Amino acid sequence: MGSLDGLDLGRFGIYTFDFEFQSAALVRESVREIEELGWPTVWIPELLGRDAFTHAAVLLSASERLNVVNGIARIWSREARWTHGASTLLADAFPDRHVLGLGFGGTPHAGVKPLDAMAAYLDELDAMDSPNPAPRSPVRRILAAYGPKMLELARDRAAGSQSYHVNVEHTAQSRDILGPQAFLGVEHAVLLETDRTKAREIARAHMHAYLTSPYNIAKFRRLGYSEEEIGNGGGDRLIDDFVYWGDLDSITEKLHAHLDAGADHVAVQVIGVEPGRTALPQWRALSEALTP
Repeated sequence: MGSLDGLDLGRFGIYTFDFEFQSAALVRESVREIEELGWPTVWIPELLGRDAFTHAAVLLSASERLNVVNGIARIWSREARWTHGASTLLADAFPDRHVLGLGFGGTPHAGVKPLDAMAAYLDELDAMDSPNPAPRSPVRRILAAYGPKMLELARDRAAGSQSYHVNVEHTAQSRDILGPQAFLGVEHAVLLETDRTKAREIARAHMHAYLTSPYNIAKFRRLGYSEEEIGNGGGDRLIDDFVYWGDLDSITEKLHAHLDAGADHVAVQVIGVEPGRTALPQWRALSEALTP
C-alpha cells in the first residue's frame, strides 16, 4: 500500500498550503520535525506564488528521507521543456524522493479543453530531447484527475492519478477506471474540532472557493449532490463528506475508508490554521494515529 512505481509513499501523508505563508527558515524547521514524526510524504500545491519545483527542492534539501509530491505543478504555468528539465534534475539530485504531479491549473488557453491540453503536454514531455543528464532514478509522474476521461489518461500516460476534495464514492469510482495497477492518491481535509457548529463554520469557509468554481461544481454534481447542497455555502452532508471533523479516532476511521475504497495513499490536509502559523500540533497528533 502506498507504492508508486516502487516508491513507497506510505499509506498517509501530509498535504499543506501552510508553507506558502512561511519563511524558508520556518519551512526547514517544519520539514525536519515532520520527518522526525514519521510522516513519509508531503504534498504541496502551486497556487500562491511559489514555483512548484523550487518549492519541492527546498523541502527535499531540508530533509533526508521525506518524499515530496507536487500536487500539482500547473501545466499552463510553464512550457513542457521546463517541466522536463526541472523534474529530471530533481530525480537526479534526490533519487526516489520526488513525484511530478501535473494538473491543468494556471492561466487557461482560450478554446483549449483541459483533457486536450494535458494530452498535448504529455506528448511534448515524452518527445523531449534534452542534453540534461538522465537520472538513475526515474521521473515518476501522476495526473490530477476527476472525470472518467482524465482518469483514463492518467492510467494510460502516467503512473496514476491524484484527486483533491473528493468523497469515498469518488475514490471507488476512480479505482474502477484506473484498474488494479495504477496509483491512486487522494487528498482529504480534516479539522480537529468536536463542536459541530464551530467545525462546520470553519469547514464552510474552507470549502467556499470550491463550491463556487465551475470545475468543482461539476464534480459535486457528478457525485450526486443537489443544487441546494452545493449552493448557500454547502449543505451539511456535503460539508461533512469533504471535511472530516471531530476527535482523532473518528477522523482516523473516516480517512481509512478511502483506503478501503481503493486509494493507495491519503494526503491529509489540516485546515483551520491561520496563515503564517503552523499545523505542527495537529500533525503531531495525527502522526500517532496514522504513521507506523
